[in-house]
Amino acid sequence: MKQAEMNLDAPVAGMSLTAELGARPWQKPPQYNTVDQAVDYYVTRLNSDEASEQVVDILEMGVSASKLANIIQLGSVMEGVHSIDVGVLVTPVIIEFIKLIGDSSNVKYKSGEEEIDDKTKKRLSDKALAKFKMEIEEKNNEDISEPDNKRPVQEEAVSEKETPELLSGLMSRRTV
Repeated sequence: MKQAEMNLDAPVAGMSLTAELGARPWQKPPQYNTVDQAVDYYVTRLNSDEASEQVVDILEMGVSASKLANIIQLGSVMEGVHSIDVGVLVTPVIIEFIKLIGDSSNVKYKSGEEEIDDKTKKRLSDKALAKFKMEIEEKNNEDISEPDNKRPVQEEAVSEKETPELLSGLMSRRTV
């Protein structure tokens, strides 16, 4: 039997699911390169009557100003208006402009800071609770496995951990 030759001219797997290089807006240079240019773009875009009405409607639905600002700037990144770096830097300006629109329309809105505070509090309390449970579990395991007369052995193990080995590099050999 002859061995089949490899066909190197065949398409790569998934090639039909991709576009030509440079065909997507985010693969081209952005229209605005600086934060000042992007701020001018957003101020003129959001200052129109149609955009202001849409912002007011969205704020009335309960969407926070920070989430709306992130959606707007990420959409502009995907359209190639500016880079993601500029988008991150211009987001606080967009949030403040959205708040200004909400205040001028007498709309009660969420700023998004409330959500961050609640999430942070929950995360910190969960972390403290997990640490407390782990400490209790370690104490219970120590009490069960080691009698009181073997406590000095445990102290020796801790002292060994405290003396770090001096290594000269990532792949260096350990000296004993």
